[in-house]
Amino acid sequence: MSILVDESTRLLVQGITGREGQFHTQQMLHYGTTVVAGATPGRGGGELAGVPIFDTVKDAVAATHPNASIVFVPANVGGADPIYEATDHGIPLVVCISEGIPVLDMVRCFHYLRLNGTRLIGPNCPGLISPGKAKVGIMAGHIHRPGSIGIVSRSGTLTYEIVNELTNRGYGQSTAIGIGGDPIIGTSFVDVLALFKDDLQTEAIVLIGEIGGTDEQQAASYIEREVRKPVVAFIAGRTAPPGRRMGHAGAIISGGTGTAAEKMAALRAAGVHVAETPAEVGDLIESLGVSRATSPPASS
Repeated sequence: MSILVDESTRLLVQGITGREGQFHTQQMLHYGTTVVAGATPGRGGGELAGVPIFDTVKDAVAATHPNASIVFVPANVGGADPIYEATDHGIPLVVCISEGIPVLDMVRCFHYLRLNGTRLIGPNCPGLISPGKAKVGIMAGHIHRPGSIGIVSRSGTLTYEIVNELTNRGYGQSTAIGIGGDPIIGTSFVDVLALFKDDLQTEAIVLIGEIGGTDEQQAASYIEREVRKPVVAFIAGRTAPPGRRMGHAGAIISGGTGTAAEKMAALRAAGVHVAETPAEVGDLIESLGVSRATSPPASS
């Protein structure tokens, strides 16, 4: 098993004709993801690498029946509109790669998604991958391999570093998800932990957090109450000065809260194994006796 995406995923690419949309559509196809359609207003009737392009999500859904969508529409062009469009046409999973959607727009969008039952990953995220099954995002497929470790992260770059470390040590991933680093995102640590908790393939969980907000503390409380699988965590931003944003829009220490020390303490109190460095994540996984992967890395 895995969570959210697998061999049954039928993907629609919103913004398929832009530079990023074109490049990553071809990368996802090469990985083996079933991309059934693209949507760009005014470009309907064309195709990209055999994928038909439609003017609207409505037309794409009617013709190809996708069950997931990925958004590459720049925020200064569409804002949150592509997310609304996918939601309005019944797509249950939307992954938004776009960066820079205004916070107030995402507050409204967040509540609209909850009312309509659509799950959003992102915005400002790298997407997700179930190695050997499907990639819906911008991560490098070749560093992943099928296995038993579920990964959930606020940082795309740190996800790649830790995945690569685990893969090089012989450990694979059930699913790796970058939830995004903006202040308002569609899917939280707790949401993903709940899915990994019940996933039969996932034997252990790696949580990658960063300074800002209280999401990691909420995750710690949930882990203590609900999760019986081993959890390893790494928190970035230990040396960040208060009041200065580090990387993501949500990564800012405000009013003395949201520090790495606070998050690490909360996780340790919940029984989580907290790494001091990204490389130490691999050491902790080894110390827990997690099963190594039995299959080679998936294709790039």
